[in-house]
Amino acid sequence: MKTDLSDARWFKSRHSGPSRDCVEVAGLGSGIVGVRDSKNPTGPVLSFPQSEWQQFLSAARRGVFDFS
Repeated sequence: MKTDLSDARWFKSRHSGPSRDCVEVAGLGSGIVGVRDSKNPTGPVLSFPQSEWQQFLSAARRGVFDFS
């Protein structure tokens, strides 16, 4: 399924530096969150249901992905 991205408002973390090496996210409507590489704004977009994106963020905040 192809999603229209023309009106998407992409955001990156306020913690990201001036480089373009970031992940950007956007609400794509219908409860879908898009994720893309800021270095390639016309490249592929991963899409997730908003509930799954919230679960991912919650796990990241808890340190689930800290592999040190």
